[in-house]
Amino acid sequence: MKIDILGIQAFVAIADEGSFQAAAGALNVTQTAITQRLRKLEEFLGVALVERTTRSVALTTIGRDFVPRARRLLVELADSLLEIRETGKAERGDVSMACVPTAGVQFLPRIMQAYSAKHPHNRIKILDHSSSAVAHAVLHREVEFGIGMAGAHSPELTSVPLIEDEYVLVCHASHPLAGRRRVAWRQLQAHPLIFAGQASENRPLLDVALGAAAASLQPFYEVQRSSTAVGLVAERVAAAVVPRLALQKGAYPALKTIELVEPRVSRTLVLMTRRTARLSPAAQALYDLIAAQASHQSGQSGQSRQSR
Repeated sequence: MKIDILGIQAFVAIADEGSFQAAAGALNVTQTAITQRLRKLEEFLGVALVERTTRSVALTTIGRDFVPRARRLLVELADSLLEIRETGKAERGDVSMACVPTAGVQFLPRIMQAYSAKHPHNRIKILDHSSSAVAHAVLHREVEFGIGMAGAHSPELTSVPLIEDEYVLVCHASHPLAGRRRVAWRQLQAHPLIFAGQASENRPLLDVALGAAAASLQPFYEVQRSSTAVGLVAERVAAAVVPRLALQKGAYPALKTIELVEPRVSRTLVLMTRRTARLSPAAQALYDLIAAQASHQSGQSGQSRQSR
């Protein structure tokens, strides 16, 4: 069915203004245009909506019944068009993304605050997954984009490097190594450790980077999530090797973060999207904000490394 919006506008204007001339002025068109629009609408509906005389204009019974519905139709249409227009300007819209859990500890919170301040009506759904599950969610359109670890992914995905996240030692203030600023991996051999389990996607990266040294470490406890490792450290179970982003600033005042060297080992977090994806304006705004924050943070990290 072809909806005659111009005809409905003309009819409502005639009903509100009481004459064709006044309706034409309200819509900023000619009186002839108003007459033609109403005639087309009546021909389409097969009924008369307005009774015309040389001196007055009156609505027919059907016309009077149609007025409130016609007004409601125009209001709903205007509201819908405004919502779409605001969505197109990234002022309104829901965003869905996925990320590895550690990205939500330190990296994302300030970005979310900045985004919400700029787009207060936009809702954000975050799926915190392992990196492979993040890639799966992006690939299967469960989310618009994701933050995961760099590595082998489907050729249908594209990734943009975000930030280098170093592995560090986290220990309680009472631990023998707590007073050190940096520790070589070989110096951990004498200490029980909480380490990434075999199912963790951090483990293969650590094993490859450390080679023979990894075999001589003592992972008394293996966990799949870094948050679990940090919780165990807080209870003085043992020290843990985790990505730096896993430790929320100020959350555990009694814990110490120590750099691990010889070698330095890090993982790269990346922004993932489908290669052919076109993000919604609301999602694109968040994507751009994350990329900009990562660039700023990487610059600060580079300056910090140069000063050491």
